[in-house]
Amino acid sequence: MKHKYFNHVIPVIFIFFIVTALSGCEKEPTETNPEVRQLPEAAVTVARVVKRTATNQIELVGTVEAVDRAKISAKISGNIISLPVSPGSRINKDDLLVEISAGEISAQVQQAKAQLEQAERNLAREQKLLLKNAATPESVKNLRDTVNIAAASFRESRTMLNYTRIKSPFAGIVTHKFANAGDLATPGKPLLQIESENELQVLTDIPEALVHTLSLGQQLTVHVPAAGKQLTGVITEISPTSDPASHTSPIKLKVHPAPNLRSGQFARVMFPLAGNDNLIIPVSALAPYGQMERVFVADGRTAHIRLVKTGAVIPFVTGEKMIEIVSGLSQDELVIIGTDRVLENGQPIVVR
Repeated sequence: MKHKYFNHVIPVIFIFFIVTALSGCEKEPTETNPEVRQLPEAAVTVARVVKRTATNQIELVGTVEAVDRAKISAKISGNIISLPVSPGSRINKDDLLVEISAGEISAQVQQAKAQLEQAERNLAREQKLLLKNAATPESVKNLRDTVNIAAASFRESRTMLNYTRIKSPFAGIVTHKFANAGDLATPGKPLLQIESENELQVLTDIPEALVHTLSLGQQLTVHVPAAGKQLTGVITEISPTSDPASHTSPIKLKVHPAPNLRSGQFARVMFPLAGNDNLIIPVSALAPYGQMERVFVADGRTAHIRLVKTGAVIPFVTGEKMIEIVSGLSQDELVIIGTDRVLENGQPIVVR
């Protein structure tokens, strides 16, 4: 009897252990289920998506030059006895630039003066005789004509003598020197070149198809890299004809003097074309991820990732850089800028 009892109990105990083991395996995974992670609230700065008219423009090559510039040459022949200036010399109006020897002209002046004085004495004597009826009106008239001729000759010789001293026609600076003391000066041969310092202009060529869009007094932006200056040029001259070779027309833009700005420097003239309305945001709002361009949009108190397509970067005078948004954002939306750490989609935020 006892042996039969154990034969029934052992299978029951074995089945109990199997059920217990299986139930333990089912409960084990529930102990490792993680809880949903809560994202911390982040303090952020936002900027509004704004619309601006982006002006398309072309860049034209130009040259800075002086408004007043002159090549000084002699009107008479003679040796240069004095040339007291050199390149870089600053001069005032009527300052002496060149003095030329002119012994023959000095002699002509003295001769013309003597002839004039003699003619005046003869006229005075004849007029006295006319009062005494000892001369005729015709003789007095002839002597008066002789005085006028002698006076004109004297003035001419004095003018020629003045040509021996060449003076500056305006205030400026000597830029080139083509002769030295002792050289022979001849009419038309350049001796010096001078330019004004206080009045500068930029010369550039405009495509003939765009000339009709310009007008005197119109303002264009001028950039001079060598001087590190961005200036505003005012159109003062527009050529009425076009160059048949380049099909361009020269124009001149007056610019205000500035430090390090000088004649001969290379310049770029920005010519605006028709513009388009584009959305812009600060460059610091971009959060690129690989090849994707992303921004975080502040939607209430939550940050959401938005994929965008960008255009050109636009530098502002204040130093801030903005970037055009081609697609992905709407006007007046708020984007998060200047984040010093990575945000996550759906993260709570508080706007500073």
